[in-house]
Amino acid sequence: MIPLHDDNPTTLRPVVTVAIIAACVAAFLWQISLGQDGYRRAVYSLGFIPAVFFGERVLAPELAVVPPSLTLLTSMFLHGGLWHLLGNMLYLWIFGNNVEDAMGHARFVAFYLLCGIAAAFGQGILDPASTIPMIGASGAISGVLGAYLLLYPHARVLVLIPLGFFSQLVRVPAVLVLGLWFVIQVLSSLAADPSRGGVAWFAHIGGFLAGMALIPFFKRRDVPLHNPLRAPRRMR
Repeated sequence: MIPLHDDNPTTLRPVVTVAIIAACVAAFLWQISLGQDGYRRAVYSLGFIPAVFFGERVLAPELAVVPPSLTLLTSMFLHGGLWHLLGNMLYLWIFGNNVEDAMGHARFVAFYLLCGIAAAFGQGILDPASTIPMIGASGAISGVLGAYLLLYPHARVLVLIPLGFFSQLVRVPAVLVLGLWFVIQVLSSLAADPSRGGVAWFAHIGGFLAGMALIPFFKRRDVPLHNPLRAPRRMR
């Protein structure tokens, strides 16, 4: 299922969500402007490398442009390709505005970054000697998905279901879309070989669980968990 839109209205303009999307797009355009070799150097310089972060390895001086601890943040804004970027931004655009609406702009910034950091640790602690750079916003966005699941499980999400040469548009509850997404991450993590790189499945799992754990402390007091469906309201 490919989510396209939800029917969950907001009262706040999602300025932080839009700013994060803009930052990720700008970072990707910068990456591709560097050429193939520069792109690779940027990934190693600004991506999260567990072995470097935990002190097992040291980057070459020309690559060590930021402290290893800072890569917990810089890695969230880099992407490995156009489809990697588009997929992440689609999920952030659909679900991020409602989570930002539930906690306000400033708290959403802190929440998003904490989920991204938790995601990096979720992947890195399992293999602290790994020299494979981890990049992408998906860990932080996974936290957004976990928060959305607890806040709005009954919201309806318009999804595209590819069926060979045909496809079907249907509206399904968010709990089904996000619950199925999480199950896929868990099953994929069990089948993956972490030494070969690819998708950081445990980062997705760590970010998702962090979002679920943090949302009770970051949401506004007047926003309950397991919100019922709301009638559309005018943006302000």
